Amino acid sequence: MTTAAQHAPGPPGLRPPTPMPRAERSLAPDIARGAMLLFIAVANVGGYLYGRSVDAYGHLADAGTADHVALFLEQLFMAERSRPMFAILYGFGIAVMASRMFDRGLGAKAVRKVLRRRSLWLLAFGMLHATLLFLGDILAAYGAAGLVALGLVHLSDKALRRWLWASSAFFVLVTIPAMIFFMTQVGGPPSPDMAPYLEQIIGGFVGGSVNAAATIVLSMYLPMLVIGMMMQRAGWFDHAERHLARLRRVFLSGMAVNLASALPVALIALGAWHPSGPVHQVALGVTLLGGVYAGLGYICGFALLAHRWRSRGRRGLPGALAAVGERSLTSYLTQSIIMASLLSPWGFALGEDLGYLGAYGVAVGTWAVTVVLAVLMARAGKRGPFEVLLRRLTYGRER
Repeated sequence: MTTAAQHAPGPPGLRPPTPMPRAERSLAPDIARGAMLLFIAVANVGGYLYGRSVDAYGHLADAGTADHVALFLEQLFMAERSRPMFAILYGFGIAVMASRMFDRGLGAKAVRKVLRRRSLWLLAFGMLHATLLFLGDILAAYGAAGLVALGLVHLSDKALRRWLWASSAFFVLVTIPAMIFFMTQVGGPPSPDMAPYLEQIIGGFVGGSVNAAATIVLSMYLPMLVIGMMMQRAGWFDHAERHLARLRRVFLSGMAVNLASALPVALIALGAWHPSGPVHQVALGVTLLGGVYAGLGYICGFALLAHRWRSRGRRGLPGALAAVGERSLTSYLTQSIIMASLLSPWGFALGEDLGYLGAYGVAVGTWAVTVVLAVLMARAGKRGPFEVLLRRLTYGRER
């Protein structure tokens, strides 16, 4: 693997790279991003529900059987899986960008400058998203995580492995306990005296700021970013045919870990188990830790699917998922625009008294709309508008 240490500093005034042609893009991460946006939509939609009491575990207290089953399935297969998956794919994307810039002659300092600018703009996008639309934003966190990862892009494979072990230990010993504390102790009911959209703005800004700061202080996604960088260097996506046995092994073991680690919280969601507070916290820790490896397993599964579908290229179902994945930023923000407008108290207020099954139906429908929009843009040869904007802010106007 070529690293920045093997490059001389790049010449001044080097033009920004052209957008990667579709023929050169790895199909697997685009398919994974497209499918995982469905996971994101389903995981996020619960944040728009209001008007009903919740139990000691934060679930709807008066949910019916259908809602319990729907929540059970979401907790078993999706909850705390989508964020690790996207963090791994984000690390992969950072490594791809760095590799392309190194290949064009830029030195490590210049590469870090570009990635720093992109991370800061992604952080700004996330803060606006949290403030205006959705408190549970992930963009600001990933932008902050990108700032933490800047110093890793030029390291050797051996040094990256050291960072993986060190950051994983920190994640287990510090990050997960802090996440459990915030999940179980922080938060409260909305203020009855505040206008709904004003509450969104204030709560979103404060929550987004805290989330971004916690991401940096706790190195919340660093192990996943390193995993994504290592996968890019090893060619797990670009040359999946060389890694099929390993991909299958990680996928199958990841799914086993997924079921084992998520089953306790899923049984709580089903109403079949009512543990005490400390035991509930342990269950949350298990699913958070298992979710990292489960997320990697899901990604390997999509890499295997992409390899199987390679003869189709970007047509049919693979093409539709990849079209969303190519425009993941636009699709993610579009999901929030649709769901916030429909469900929030400052919008059409359909989230009041809505159950889990109905909410997940809205989430799936919203994701389907983004698929249609992405396919139409792909057929017209258009990139996502937010991808275009982020690129312009990162590199400046094309010359």
